[in-house]
Amino acid sequence: MRRQVAFTLLEVLIVVVLIAIAAMLIVPMAGSAAGMQIRSAANVIAADLEYAKSTAISRGQKLSVVFDEAGESYRIKDESGNVIQHPVRKGFDYVVDFQTIGLDKVDIVDADFDSTNEVKFDYLGSPYNGNGNALNSGAISLQAGDTTATVNVEAVTGFISTQN
Repeated sequence: MRRQVAFTLLEVLIVVVLIAIAAMLIVPMAGSAAGMQIRSAANVIAADLEYAKSTAISRGQKLSVVFDEAGESYRIKDESGNVIQHPVRKGFDYVVDFQTIGLDKVDIVDADFDSTNEVKFDYLGSPYNGNGNALNSGAISLQAGDTTATVNVEAVTGFISTQN
């Protein structure tokens, strides 16, 4: 009598479980380019706001971050209104333009710091709006395709957070 070769039910279940685990790991990584870019943009803005705040504290002077919604960019300025030098790219101004850093799908929809597009940090790291008044609220709204993200700056503390 000849023996038939076949898979057992247990072997088939093991393969199905392994495929399901692999799919659960791969599918979240295969997100859209717009979704990845917007998360990156929100993280870049949050890191640069933190840099401006900590630099204002270490220098003992006000630094401001000014957003240009139309140009999809922002810059960090000192008390005199001059753009500071970038700490990594020596010889370059601290200007971040989403088009030139590969985040071309991201739009800065709104940068609202009590009706101005500028947030200032004083020597204590406390945020102020562009008019020099204590900040009540501040947020930068981003959009890429159907995906949105918000970077928030809390009043008094200057705590910076992101929401996707």
